[in-house]
Amino acid sequence: MLRVGLGYDVHRLVSGRKLILGGVDIPFEKGLLGHSDADVLIHAICDAILGALGLGDIGRHFPDSDPAYKGISSLVLLARVVTLMQQQHYAIGNVDVVIIAEKPKVSPYVEQMRAHLAEVLQTPANHINIKATTTEGLGFTGREEGIAAQAIVSLISRTFLQ
Repeated sequence: MLRVGLGYDVHRLVSGRKLILGGVDIPFEKGLLGHSDADVLIHAICDAILGALGLGDIGRHFPDSDPAYKGISSLVLLARVVTLMQQQHYAIGNVDVVIIAEKPKVSPYVEQMRAHLAEVLQTPANHINIKATTTEGLGFTGREEGIAAQAIVSLISRTFLQ
């Protein structure tokens, strides 16, 4: 009746790309490099949901070798993962995400991210928690080479909810 999944994603920061986190375009001098929009927050959530369902990972479902996903919004990918979740008769219990980055400061955008995610996940925004941390200058995130995100989700059987 209850399933739990863990997701993790990381992408390199580069010049000439938009920075998209949680479906929000965040003003910053660099963006994340990837085949899609490289939204690490959403990719981590996708992997967490897919893991809870026992369906592999985001790369299995949306391979970077497929031109159909070139530049695609990760919100679209998340919507497809939600469809898979619903086909297995599950709904979101809660989502907890941490963004790991030295810069930029993401707290001004958290409520906007939660609103985007709540709409796509078809769950109340108060079932979604987003927080951010730095690595105090240590590692690739500390050197501002990339951004990482971790997510954990709980899924509740829809038959249990009825």
